[in-house]
Amino acid sequence: MPEKKQNEIIFTLRILPNSSKNEIIKADGAIKVKITAPPVDGKANKALLEFLSKTFKIPKTSFSIVKGETSKDKTLSVKAADEEKLQNLKDFLN
Repeated sequence: MPEKKQNEIIFTLRILPNSSKNEIIKADGAIKVKITAPPVDGKANKALLEFLSKTFKIPKTSFSIVKGETSKDKTLSVKAADEEKLQNLKDFLN
């Protein structure tokens, strides 16, 4: 469940590196993100942030990993001045 603060959304997801394609899967109230990059030297984390940035049209610099840098379960923070884009992300996550 995403937590919304002023100009920020915090949410958790599970990353699945080494997948055949990049995609977002919502199942059982959880969000899983398949990423083609391997979990080596932060490549999967970088690819995750790039994929989410392109998908939601929010600058890559707005995304940060708050918790789970080396784990498959991650807590992300998205800070953006564009309230409409944040609301679209929050609607998608719910």
